[in-house]
Amino acid sequence: MPLPEVGGPGSPRWFPVLLVALPLAAFSAVLFAPAVGDGPDAVEAAPLFTAPVDSESARFPICGDGARVTCVVDGDTIWYQGTKIRIADIDTPEVSSPGCPREAQLGARATRRLQALLNAGAFTLAPNPEGRDTDPYGRSLKLVTRDGRSLGDTLVREGLAERWGGPRIAWC
Repeated sequence: MPLPEVGGPGSPRWFPVLLVALPLAAFSAVLFAPAVGDGPDAVEAAPLFTAPVDSESARFPICGDGARVTCVVDGDTIWYQGTKIRIADIDTPEVSSPGCPREAQLGARATRRLQALLNAGAFTLAPNPEGRDTDPYGRSLKLVTRDGRSLGDTLVREGLAERWGGPRIAWC
């Protein structure tokens, strides 16, 4: 015996409702079903997405002549809690020995911009993705992120840094 045509003569009025209700019920049963081991001793499942928690925070002045504990050296180097840190994913124009006046100007802008970014709120110091912990000068290599995004990327987008290991920019 053939099935009645949906909405055709002889089909039950509730048949179209079943076409929607049954899949919806099955979906709901899976979505809202209690987890195996539900009860007072059950372990809560981990959320599907966890937003990064930025736990570092400090006030960063520009480094001066005195002791350096927490300050900004230049656009890609900081002191944080007594440790000298080289930001691993960028390179910025030099400020201590620039090759030309334009590089000196861009280096000063990168330094002030990094200071503003660091002072804008909590951040995370993440391990260098390339695996090296220090550079040849003994500086700790770290990524500086906020909300999971690299602060170095901001400097690159603004033209104040180049990506580390990428094509070299002629600042002069």
